[in-house]
This record gives sequence, structure tokens and C-alpha cells, in this order.
Amino acid sequence: MCGIAGYLTHDPVSLDPSLLRGMCDRLAHRGPDSYGCFAEPPVALGHRRLSIIDLSTGDQPLGNEDGSVQVIFNGEIYNYKELRQELRGKGHQFRTESDTEVLAHLYEEVGERVPEFLNGMFAFAIWDARRERLMLARDRLGKKPLYYTTAVKGFALCFASELKALTVIPGFDARVNHRAVADFLSLSYVPDPDTIYESTSKLAPASALVATRSGVRVWRYWQLRLNADRGRSLEGSMEEIRALAKDAVRRRLLSDVPLGAFLSGGVDSSAVVGLMAEQNPDPVKTFSIGFTDKRFDELEYARMSAAMHATDHREQVVSPRIEDVFDVLVEHFDEPFADSSAIPMLYVSRMAREQVTVALCGDGADEIFGGYRRYLHGVIEERLRRRFPKWFRQSAIQAAGRYYPKFDYLPQVFRAKTLLTNVADDLGNAYFTTMSAFRDAGLEAVLSSHVRRNLNGYSPRERFRGMFKDVKEYSPLEQMQWVDLQTYLPGDILVKADRATMAYSLESRSPWLDYRMAELAFGLPSDFKLHGRTGKYIFKRAVAPYVPKAVIDRKKMGFSVPLAEWFRSALKPIFRALVFKPEMEEFVASREVESIWEGHQSRLHNYDRKLWSLLMLAAWSQRHRSGRVKDEVASVMQSAAS
Repeated sequence: MCGIAGYLTHDPVSLDPSLLRGMCDRLAHRGPDSYGCFAEPPVALGHRRLSIIDLSTGDQPLGNEDGSVQVIFNGEIYNYKELRQELRGKGHQFRTESDTEVLAHLYEEVGERVPEFLNGMFAFAIWDARRERLMLARDRLGKKPLYYTTAVKGFALCFASELKALTVIPGFDARVNHRAVADFLSLSYVPDPDTIYESTSKLAPASALVATRSGVRVWRYWQLRLNADRGRSLEGSMEEIRALAKDAVRRRLLSDVPLGAFLSGGVDSSAVVGLMAEQNPDPVKTFSIGFTDKRFDELEYARMSAAMHATDHREQVVSPRIEDVFDVLVEHFDEPFADSSAIPMLYVSRMAREQVTVALCGDGADEIFGGYRRYLHGVIEERLRRRFPKWFRQSAIQAAGRYYPKFDYLPQVFRAKTLLTNVADDLGNAYFTTMSAFRDAGLEAVLSSHVRRNLNGYSPRERFRGMFKDVKEYSPLEQMQWVDLQTYLPGDILVKADRATMAYSLESRSPWLDYRMAELAFGLPSDFKLHGRTGKYIFKRAVAPYVPKAVIDRKKMGFSVPLAEWFRSALKPIFRALVFKPEMEEFVASREVESIWEGHQSRLHNYDRKLWSLLMLAAWSQRHRSGRVKDEVASVMQSAAS
């Protein structure tokens, strides 16, 4: 795992290598082992290395035999040995044992089609000196990040693994993207390809880009197809999953540095550990975080899996303190990000890095195989929807949902408002309602008049609905999964995993995000994945030999922290200090924020997700304006303690 950065100038004669070094210095946490660069007008390529494979000769940039092709690369190519053998058979000469060098020679053979041949997680840049063109590409599901801008004077293109490396460029356009502010407050992240800055984009998953001094072209090289095969047998499909799971894990065990696994106590990570143990002669190093608050603690189940596979198990029980990680959250996520499970992810990453440099994880299985409870709820709602004519849903049921009181403090069985609202609507609208924090009138109320004017009628809900329209002929489960793979997976889950691990120079690998696994899963009938009320049905059966029965049978539990309580205790002074600043009125309406705050303090409502989103926006804004958050938070906490 590494960090990459670079630029292509309009001027074919001059460039500034010190600028490249400054960009890469902002990525030092991604690659603390070494720095390398290639700088020949009109291009500059920089690389920060975290050494994983070929420790002695794998420094980047790397090129072909005559140096006319230069590559910088972040990630791992899991099929590079097969590609290397094929390329050698065609006469290519290799100087190193690294996967990066394969990209240079593969480019010579297939040109812009390079990413189509790769199985891995990657973001890379290839400079073709003969054609004077720069190519960027990102892996199919979006594991590795890549940002770019064409809006800096004098540059045809600037790019980097993280936004912070672009902001150091003189003349960088830091105007805030108000559509991204609205999207963030709705979804808790800024969805691809947008960023918090108007001038800058994320290269979307499964996309590639070619830049010359005259322009930029972007295209998608892979698309997941929804093609369920009703003729498949359950048993045969289970065997396919099991065989592919073994191969996906085997490929991710390749490393020249210590390697281990996160073990949460759920099915997905437990299955990864079981398959690692089967293929590894030495005990697998496993890492688990527990919490003093037992509502969020999974250590009992993690220990079952560790005992089953005789792992070298380490665990840490923490009482998470927001002040321990708050500045890390803001510094390493670069733009507003409000998935609070990033907090425990930071804790477990920090612990694991003390022992290993690579950690396998269970990310992706819920999205690929239909494991989220919201999928079950969405399917049930769709069945109810079909029992009533459209006119009845949009009149009687919609009215019932509008006037049914919202009881956040009662058990879930008494909370029918969302169910009634969703059944009255179509699937796309209902799913947006399920996934969003602020929406519709609530979003309108919390946004400042300045932001509302600049939105020019833009609606996060309509953007979401448009994605559902693209796949409306498929089953409800397939629609929800497909939209999650375009939005929630790359925008939330994979951002969280990348930034939290890279904050401590730790590489994470996810076997369930092997693109072959995604293609297989999306070729299965929906009832193989969501069977009755059981999510991930076929996946659980396929990996059952590797997972304790108690873990298979247990109710799904998220990776959470006690946010609701924090906003009535430890987070109170931080929230007031950051969110109620006059500067925040550029983005939000202070009167509405005060109403939300007081409603939460009354304990009649639980607005923890809304408050966390507002706090993360405020923390980002503070850093965006002054470059500092840590000192202010420390000062606030010190004052509160005294």
C-alpha cells in the first residue's frame, strides 16, 4: 500500500520537482518507507512506499526496458505472477520481483486496456513518453482512492491518493461544492465522483482516465452485470463460492512482511480467518477490539473463532474517548465523513499495526451477498407495496405516515412512521429514506440560505432515485445491492477502511471484494442470498465449516460507539465549540441546528447521526479554514475538565 501523486503541465519545458515532493510529503503516512520520483517535462510522478512485496528492489517509479513507460502504483495486483509469466513469454525483460513492473510491460502489450487484466486493488498512473499521455485507473470496486483536478492554472492534470496532497498546489481552487454539502448531510459521506471541492473529482471505481496537454478523457472499463441464473442449483453454487473464497484468500496471503487479520466476531471476518488458518502453517495473527460498554462488545464471539482456528489472538478492551481520535478523523479523511464506525476501526488498526503490516478483513460480504437488515426490510416493504393500488398508497398510507408520531425513544416495534412512509413510496425513494440522515424538508431546513441558493434545485434524493431507475427491471434486492455498490460501498465502507488503516501505515485486504466474487454473487437468484428472513444465506452455508455455529446463528451487530450518550456528555463542549461558530452559518441554519441539539438533549429524540454529521462538517470546516482542529478540541476538553 502506498501513496501516489503527480501532475502533467501545459508547458513541455519546465516543471517544479519540489512541488511534487511537497505533495508526496502529505502522503507520508501511506508510505513511510521511501520516496521516489520521476520528473521529466511535462510530467512529474511521485511515490511514497509502504514496502509489502519485493522489499529490496520494488521502489517506484518503475519503467519498461528503455524507460519510455513509467508507472507509480498504490495497491496490490493479486494475479501479477501469472501476468509476469505471460509477459516474459512474449519477450519482456524484468528487473524486479514487484507487481508494479508488470503494469509497465502490460501497458506495452495492451495499452489502455491494462486494468481489464488485473485482479487486485489499485490506483495507478502510467506515463507514456512516446505518445505524451498520462493514464490513471482505479480498481473495479473502489478499494483504492484517486483524486484529480484539471482546474489549476498551468496544469493539464494534477492527481493524488488523497485530497490533502492536491491542496498544497499553488492556485488550487478550494471553493466548496455545495452539492457535496447537501449529499454529505443526507448520506454521511460525499459520493463518487464528487468531492467537497468544486474543482476536484474522484476517479470513480472501475474507471480510467487519459490526459494529454490538450484534454482529458474518462471511461468505465467494467460494469457489474445483473444476470441472475434461475437454473443454478444451491449446492453447486455453494461449492463455487467456497472454491473462489479459498482462492481469493490464498492470493491475499502473498506478503514479504508480517500479516494478520481483523476478527470482529461476525461471520465475514471469521470466515476469512478460517480460510487463512487452513492455508497457513503458522498460527494466524488476529486482532479484536472490545468495549467496556457491553452493548457494543463482540469479543465473546471473536474468541470463539480464535479458539476454533488456534490463532495467535490479541484483543484490547477500550472505553472509546472521542478526544483520542477526533483529530485523526479530521486529518485523514480530508472531507466531511460521518460514519462513526470509523472510530473503532481506528482503534483496531492502531493495535494491529503494532504487530503486522498487512491485515485481511471481511469487508464487502454484506453488499455482495445481501447481508444488511435493510435489504430484508426493503423486500418486505416492496411486498406490502404490491398489495395496495398506487392511489391508495399515495393517499391513505402516505397520510398515515405523515401524521404518525416519531417515537425515537420507544422500542422499534412501536416505530411505524418510516414503514408507512416507505410503503407509500417507490423503492428508490424508500431506500433513500432508509439510508439518509437529513432529507427533504429536514435537509431544506438545516441548510443555510446561501447553500440552498447555490444548489439550483439539486436534490440528493433525485440523484439516488435515478440510479434505481437504471435497474428497475430487476428484483428489489438486486436493485438495492446495485445502488449500494455505486454509492455506499465506495463512498463509505471503503473510504473508512482505507483511511483508518492508512492513518497507521497498515494495508488492509478484503477477499470478499475480489471482483470475481461480485460477478458470481450477482449471477445468483435473489432467494439464494436473502432466504426467508436470513441474509447472506448461501454465503453463510458456504463458509459454515470455517465459522463457529454460534457466530453463524447470532444476530448481526454493527461496529458502533455510544454516540447518543456522547452528545449528552463528552461531545457537548466540542459540539458547541465547533458547530455553533458564526462561520458555520455559511453551511447550516443555526436556528435549526439549535432545535436538533435541544431535541436530542431532551431525550425524547435520538438525533445522534444528524449531530455527528453536523460535527464532522464543522470539524472539516475548521480545518479547511485554519488547518488546525486538534488544538481547539484539546483546549475545549481542558476547559470542560476544569
